[in-house]
Amino acid sequence: MSRHSVLDPAELDLKHWSKGTLYEGKDARLGPLFGLKALGLAYSEVPPGKSGCPFHNHHAEDEAFVILEGEGIYRHGDQRIPVRAGHVLGAPMGGRDTAHQLLNTGTVPLRYLSISSKAGTDICEYPDSNKVLAQTSDPVTGTFVFSHMTIDDGGVDYWTDEPGA
Repeated sequence: MSRHSVLDPAELDLKHWSKGTLYEGKDARLGPLFGLKALGLAYSEVPPGKSGCPFHNHHAEDEAFVILEGEGIYRHGDQRIPVRAGHVLGAPMGGRDTAHQLLNTGTVPLRYLSISSKAGTDICEYPDSNKVLAQTSDPVTGTFVFSHMTIDDGGVDYWTDEPGA
């Protein structure tokens, strides 16, 4: 893959996806196109009435979003904040009080850049569904080496089912 110094979002090969009635988007990972190793960078377009991801928080990655076009609601912790083109949003790593999600409430696609630190290992929580995701990725390729999603049901004791414990 050749590296780029400048990219025009209108010329990107966007990958379209949808899930259920709320989630849909077109995305392109820009970091690899620039050869970025320690910084995640993506371009997203979310149709009116949709969201690009579930409400979630990261324990090892910081994220920021730059709204390029459109308007929406930024769920951040227990807040719902109206956002529009030109706004910059922060989502620091942390607990459920840093959980975040963008919802397009406008009449045109919500276009934005996502910027993130890239942790080789991260834990994500999904407060709306009580899920937890543990994930590690290869530092060179960025491909996932381990990924496991589970329901947080209170867990088990550290010694549960260990031989001899």
